[in-house]
Amino acid sequence: QVQLVESGGGLVQAGGSLRLSCAASGRTFTSIMAWFRQAPGQEREFVAASSWRGGTTLYADSVKGRFTISRDNAENTVALQMNGLKPEDTAVYYCAGGRGIRDYSTESEYDYWGQGTQVTVSS
Repeated sequence: QVQLVESGGGLVQAGGSLRLSCAASGRTFTSIMAWFRQAPGQEREFVAASSWRGGTTLYADSVKGRFTISRDNAENTVALQMNGLKPEDTAVYYCAGGRGIRDYSTESEYDYWGQGTQVTVSS
């Protein structure tokens, strides 16, 4: 079993930056790590994902060029650097992990989830 704990959320003004971090513990090998987010009243949506060595990354169009996913396998962490934040980025951000994932952006393919961290961007 893998436990994921997110940190780094908070309140920031539009145009600002935040860095989210996700720490994995337990049976920590997960080949794919990802971030999803859920805004109030909306379904959870894919944000970014990274393969084991970081050689393959995928981003939602809405965050491409502004967000960067990175992972440190030695420390069992994955980070999401968010720059140029917009009010529409306001959501609870979730870390997810899994193995044998074919479609990085499909929520149902992930086995492990964190509890989420709130990101609020004010205009």
